[in-house]
Amino acid sequence: MPDYGTARCDFPGGSAEQLYHSIQKILALPDSTRIFLGHDYKSDEREVFAWESSVAEQKSKNIHLVENVTSQDYVQFRNERDAHLPMPKLIIPSVQVNIRAGHFPKAESNGISYLKLPINTLK
Repeated sequence: MPDYGTARCDFPGGSAEQLYHSIQKILALPDSTRIFLGHDYKSDEREVFAWESSVAEQKSKNIHLVENVTSQDYVQFRNERDAHLPMPKLIIPSVQVNIRAGHFPKAESNGISYLKLPINTLK
């Protein structure tokens, strides 16, 4: 949502530069284009969760895209900010499903699919 900003880029395969260019493609769409979010973290200034925005709203109110931010400035901001954010609680299972486009891993010899958790490697 515009009051919360844009996505993190510090996950496996993430790129602030690629995100910036993807955002520019979205902002090039007509202002009336509706944008449906996968999730909303709800900023402290808002009392309700939201699931929809528009290109016009993103252009005028997104806190990370103010004043036609340049690619260089956006990438620097995103990389510096993301470097200090804590790891999300569900990052390990989320990445395992996301890299498979929403599908669970193949079943093992016992017929069960498992999400795996690395031990002693995460901070």
